[in-house]
Amino acid sequence: MSEEKVFQMDFGKIYGLLLNKAVKKGRTKAEVDQVISWLTGYDEKEIEDCRAASVCYGDFFLKAPRPNPARLLVTGAICGVRVEEIENPIMRDIRCLDKLIDELAKGRPMEKILRK
Repeated sequence: MSEEKVFQMDFGKIYGLLLNKAVKKGRTKAEVDQVISWLTGYDEKEIEDCRAASVCYGDFFLKAPRPNPARLLVTGAICGVRVEEIENPIMRDIRCLDKLIDELAKGRPMEKILRK
């Protein structure tokens, strides 16, 4: 799928998929929101507002209020692509979120997911 298509996807739809992935593995909505907040700086209300407003996935990351500088510590492969090798910063952040939710779903402790 091209970057342009990914960027145009509805954040609310993607959020639902990420949430389902985590919840099926015994994690909570609060934990998913905590991961998203850590990565982007959005608070829980802002995340819900973006879901309700049908914000594009690319815009969700482009307009992130406080992107966490520690997000650059997220490394590893997601869908066969090394996160640290992605050049487009928005696509890198998108893949970082995928990677963090994967770690959450696999039962990794929150302090390790949030690179503390």
